[in-house]
Amino acid sequence: MNFTVIIPARYGSSRFPGKPLEMIGDKAMICHVIDRARESLASRIVVATDDERIASVVKAYEAEVMLTSSNHPSGTDRLNEVAVRMSMSVDDIIVNVQGDEPLIAPENINQVALNLFDHPDCAVATLCEPINLVDEFFSPNIVKVIPDINNRALYFSRAPIPWDRDNFSVDRPDTLSKSNQALRHLGIYAYRVSALKEFVVWPMSNLENIEKLEQLRFLENGRHIHVEVASKPGAPGVDTLEDLNKVRYILETNHGN
Repeated sequence: MNFTVIIPARYGSSRFPGKPLEMIGDKAMICHVIDRARESLASRIVVATDDERIASVVKAYEAEVMLTSSNHPSGTDRLNEVAVRMSMSVDDIIVNVQGDEPLIAPENINQVALNLFDHPDCAVATLCEPINLVDEFFSPNIVKVIPDINNRALYFSRAPIPWDRDNFSVDRPDTLSKSNQALRHLGIYAYRVSALKEFVVWPMSNLENIEKLEQLRFLENGRHIHVEVASKPGAPGVDTLEDLNKVRYILETNHGN
């Protein structure tokens, strides 16, 4: 099984400008993400960025980088640009590793690629993990996913799903029942290049626009997304300075590289 890891890395994040270049120990965050990808089974790793400053750091780290358009409406469009410019086959598999996840488990990168390889009926594969905390279940910032019995996604939502009618009928609960089986979606994806080519020509779907979740475009257009519980716990990403300091602490405590 061959697959390519593409790491989108934008400089102009509205919440945290310059995030990929923030230092964690003696390396920029983007270099830690590259390290995690290098620990996977990926045959090729490419950082896709719209910023020369990020490109310069990546090149100095002896990693492959591609300067992409700054006008893409979504990260998926950016991946498609890379696939087109690399003349990738429609059957090739790309794993999208976010540039703000320096603690991502290489095992999860391999898992999502293998799952897509093993399920030719699916256009995309992704991962999830159980939700145990009530606050996470009710948080719109935590995306929930419901799979069917064949591990294909039925729906993704920011709403608390599945809704336990009997237990939630009066008040918000203090704990989640074991029967609830709530699952948190982890933002790692494997795509067939053919799926990327389809995605960029489809108009934004209605549910995608309401939920602000671009993966719903695949579901609304009848494409299957494979979902499986991650082999390793989902790693905290970096959206804020507080998140960054937590990651710094974790890496320093574990003497990470």
